[in-house]
Amino acid sequence: MPRLCLYQPDIPQNTGTMLRFAACLGIAVDIVEPAGFDVSDRNFRRAGLDYLDAVEIARHRSFAAFEAWRAGEGRRLVLATTKGAVPYTDFAYRPGDVVMVGRESAGVPDDVHAAADARVLIPMRPAMRSLNVAMAAAMIVGEGLRQTGGIGVEGGLSV
Repeated sequence: MPRLCLYQPDIPQNTGTMLRFAACLGIAVDIVEPAGFDVSDRNFRRAGLDYLDAVEIARHRSFAAFEAWRAGEGRRLVLATTKGAVPYTDFAYRPGDVVMVGRESAGVPDDVHAAADARVLIPMRPAMRSLNVAMAAAMIVGEGLRQTGGIGVEGGLSV
């Protein structure tokens, strides 16, 4: 299964939404700290509801710590970025990929861009800057799951 990585998230509600999404689809989440808020269940409960107990969360003290973990696991880093070169639907995902989204306020720094194995984007109308980070994560991870056969329907879709 792929993983979702949140690089120094700024907004607890978006993080909670992504944790809920991950719980529902059975994917693990990595959080690269420091975050722009106290990374605790209390800050996630509003958007994550009772789904937090159903998601595997790994916290990394820094990007360097995350990179050391990723190298040990042999996983590719797929960065979601407005500076990407490949539309997310044209990229060939692998089951072990880690899809990273950046900070809501600033994306990711140049060293993270340089470390990425791939940089994907969501094509948008020219006048638009970006999507909400939780929406972008859902679209990209969903495509990765679709391509790798990772989506299993047990009870159908509920919203």
